[in-house]
Amino acid sequence: MANPNKKSGALGFEATLWSAAEKLKGNMDAGEYKHVVLGLIFLKFVSDAFQHRRDALQAELQSPDSGLAGNPDAIERTLEDRDEYAGENIFWVPVESRWSTLQANATQPTIGKIIDEALYQLEQENPSLKGVFTKNYARPALEARTLTELINLFSDIDFMEGRHESNESEQDVVGRVYEYCLKSFATAEGKRGGQFYTPPVVVRVLVEMLEPYEGRVFDPCCGSGGMFVQSRKFIREHQPAQPGLFNTKGISVYGQESNETTWRLCKMNLAVHGIDGDIGWNPEGSFLRDAHPDLRADFVIANPPFNDSDWGGQLLRDDPRWKYGAPPIGNANYAWIQHFLYHLNDHGFAGFVMANGSLSSQQSGEGDIRRRLVEEDLVDCIVSMPGQLFYSTGIPVSLWFLAKKKSGKGTRARKGETLFINASKLGFLEDRTHRMLTDEEVARIADTYHVWRGTKAGDYVDVPGFCKSSTTEEIAKSDFVLTPGRYCGSEAVEDDGEPFAEKFGRLRAQLAEQFEESARLQAEIERNLAALGGSN
Repeated sequence: MANPNKKSGALGFEATLWSAAEKLKGNMDAGEYKHVVLGLIFLKFVSDAFQHRRDALQAELQSPDSGLAGNPDAIERTLEDRDEYAGENIFWVPVESRWSTLQANATQPTIGKIIDEALYQLEQENPSLKGVFTKNYARPALEARTLTELINLFSDIDFMEGRHESNESEQDVVGRVYEYCLKSFATAEGKRGGQFYTPPVVVRVLVEMLEPYEGRVFDPCCGSGGMFVQSRKFIREHQPAQPGLFNTKGISVYGQESNETTWRLCKMNLAVHGIDGDIGWNPEGSFLRDAHPDLRADFVIANPPFNDSDWGGQLLRDDPRWKYGAPPIGNANYAWIQHFLYHLNDHGFAGFVMANGSLSSQQSGEGDIRRRLVEEDLVDCIVSMPGQLFYSTGIPVSLWFLAKKKSGKGTRARKGETLFINASKLGFLEDRTHRMLTDEEVARIADTYHVWRGTKAGDYVDVPGFCKSSTTEEIAKSDFVLTPGRYCGSEAVEDDGEPFAEKFGRLRAQLAEQFEESARLQAEIERNLAALGGSN
């Protein structure tokens, strides 16, 4: 395999790496192999970051101006001073956990135990990583040969390469690799993969519309942390800054996840992207044991489980979060919506994914809750998305945007208004089962919202078939159904200037001619067949 760290091969480099790693898994289940690969990638990343800092520090100490030149013992003590790394936000990596140690022992039959010990020591030295790793590389089902080859594969990559360069497309090798592997494992796991992975294009639309430049960002069902990663990318791409530099200190990240293995993925994913977040885990989940009960966020960005029937609703009938009505026991959709609202501050915005049924359902009081949300003027925008975007389901979904206050600094007052965007016909098939949106389509959706809100220059205009700004009165006339297609209508048909009566007559005559020609051809075919039969 070509050396993956060659940047000239950046296009497809992740796919090349994934293909090589995939060949090594043998008969292992994708869900099990996921933790093997991603754990080793993380270990290589923290080791590379540590080694880069160590090399730079050593060069500084050996310079004539350092005061330590010619004193190797003092230099070595400084190189092993953890404060020199903590100041640069770099994990302290003990000798047992350094990649050089694994590489030197890669061919040992006990390499699984050596990796487990490396992860254990890394956790011991870094409390924020406590419990993050699945330390069972020594299990009999995982062949030492597979681990040896994975170590050799990842040894060819410098995961710190390009992290301080100015060209965004060339930055963050480990982030690109990690995201590609998460996506690939989600594809391999199918429906189960959807529990930890939201397609980046969906996250991107949410983030581009919410624009979380600063403040508290909360995801109470955070999966592997894709919402936070995309928020960081948004800031990096849109914030005017010096080349190669970006600042995410303006945002604080809070999350919760009920699946422990997915929580581990989230912690690693945030770490490789340089994000420090307060991510809670407990098996009870956000409804029964809220990890951030007092948090009032500026932004909630989430993709909750669709139509979850096992959420503990029977235990929470009088919960103070249900300000707009008790959600049905058999479906958590409107419990999630109210949970999001509960955690917003007085000027907060929420953007989240919902199954399309939530737009129109009337069962078990859902219609009454939706009516209250509209009447309280909380629904800012609804976007219907195309189908086949998700790895866990092919059904189309909608994106909801709720605003605690529809006015404020930099926005126009839009009291009693809701924007509907019908994006269900956008996108293209990336492969046989998954659809994607182009950059232009993402921009069209987001720009439409921002022009309507008044945060982007321009005059908003309804576009038949795509977008419509509707009043609360109009929504009430539609029985508070929020399906965008009901309001956006059909695309306008271009008028060719030909009167309808003339066009109808012309087309009718053309159809008659085509019928006549069809009959003539059929008679000629029958004559030819008869002639062939007679010749026999």
